[in-house]
Amino acid sequence: MQAISIQPARPADLPCLLTLIRQLAEYERRLGQVVATEADLKRALFGEHPVAEAALAWQGEQIVGYALFYPVFSTFRGRAALYLEDVYIVEEARGQGVGRAFMRYLAHIATQRGYDRIEWSVLEWNTPAIEFYQKLGAIPKESGWVGYMLTGDPLAALAAEDAEPQRSP
Repeated sequence: MQAISIQPARPADLPCLLTLIRQLAEYERRLGQVVATEADLKRALFGEHPVAEAALAWQGEQIVGYALFYPVFSTFRGRAALYLEDVYIVEEARGQGVGRAFMRYLAHIATQRGYDRIEWSVLEWNTPAIEFYQKLGAIPKESGWVGYMLTGDPLAALAAEDAEPQRSP
């Protein structure tokens, strides 16, 4: 087993990153939902106003996984957190410590930035991931919340609505 190195992604890594994103989507049975392009990733990760960060796991000269993350904020806690959007490890590298290396890397970032936690979601059928996270000491977030998103035509329609009249002082 080769040593594992976790490094921030660079613009030159975008083709490999997009390939890994597609592999994750295939694993999650959601490949048809991937519309991201290298240009999208470049803008999001390395543009004028980056909205996320990515790290790659290396074993020797081979990329064996990625993590994509960004900060979120809790008004109740008054603190920021690191939100782990994706973590993916190629099948042949699973069980070799890559996942733990990613989580350790992210824990360092979170503590260095003063974040009080790392948050993420996992598909309920992904038993290997759930067992891995539980071994780390992770606990499920409180239940009772339903995730929503506004996208496509409804998002555009809402954005196109006239703004409410301004109140007079």
